[in-house]
Amino acid sequence: MSKTKIPQGYVPSLDLYQTQKAIGMLKRLFEDRLSGALRLHRVSAPLFVSSASGLNDNLNGVERPVSFDINGVSDMGEVVHSLAKWKRLALKRYEFGAGEGLYTDMNAIRRDEDLDNLHSAYVDQWDWEKIITEQDRSVGYLKDTVRAIVGALAATQAFLKSVFPQLAVLPDIEKNVLFVTSQQLEDRWPDYTGKQRENAIVKEHGTVFIIGIGGKLKSGKPHDGRAPDYDDWDLNGDLLLWDSVNGQAMELSSMGIRVSPESLDRQLSLAGCDDRRELPFHKMLLEGQLPLTMGGGIGQSRVSMLLLGKAHIGEVQVSLWDEETMAVCAGAGVPLL
Repeated sequence: MSKTKIPQGYVPSLDLYQTQKAIGMLKRLFEDRLSGALRLHRVSAPLFVSSASGLNDNLNGVERPVSFDINGVSDMGEVVHSLAKWKRLALKRYEFGAGEGLYTDMNAIRRDEDLDNLHSAYVDQWDWEKIITEQDRSVGYLKDTVRAIVGALAATQAFLKSVFPQLAVLPDIEKNVLFVTSQQLEDRWPDYTGKQRENAIVKEHGTVFIIGIGGKLKSGKPHDGRAPDYDDWDLNGDLLLWDSVNGQAMELSSMGIRVSPESLDRQLSLAGCDDRRELPFHKMLLEGQLPLTMGGGIGQSRVSMLLLGKAHIGEVQVSLWDEETMAVCAGAGVPLL
């Protein structure tokens, strides 16, 4: 049974051509504002990495990367799940200084995703990473960065509304971010799942950043899965905004201050992933050879959905869908790209 549900009475605000025009404008505007706010430089990024390098993001540890052999190359290639680890290594190679960073287009294939209004097998993100100091490894610095990202989103939305009056019906982004820990959410709604807590808190406040994802809560379960070898579980989080079209919380970004050698050592043990200590990337990090950084990914298709008032992610990106999803969308008059 398809998990896609089109809201009753939904009619796209923009037609196909207007949508394509708006997406192009949106991406240019947001990139300019994001890079300016965080002092980021655009770079090129890989579509795939060596399977033996340890650079691929293993997400929750169960997703299967798309792998393939390459003529004349002994190792297998893996299509990236994200660039969380690659970016940190790239910063060392570019020799950027503290306060500077990079951003890039990240394109991934996640073939084990459950397809619905917000999820596709194709993932497109703005991946970014910047060098920070030891003093910056704090919740305060994390919050300031989140506010800068939300400010860039709000400025982009305001410009789009000035160009496309049809978008005026969409609510303005709530700039006042509510910061809450995953443990506070569990304490408030102990019988809810993580997703139910997200929907409840974001419905109340509009824009929410949930701090502390990956480690176990008092219940013995984490709020959500997070690999142990890029984010510091005490200094990371998810940015969620209210999707007024579908009536649910929409995660736009997973981000955080990255692991130090000490927190990596601790989290590898907690996650039962000690075998990764011998991988090239992990050895460099444990030996203190990589800079201290923070970074994250911001979903391009989800930002487009939110700012253009779309009900399904297939309205703003090209992917493959099951027959039932295509039938549901066709029956509701929702064109998939």
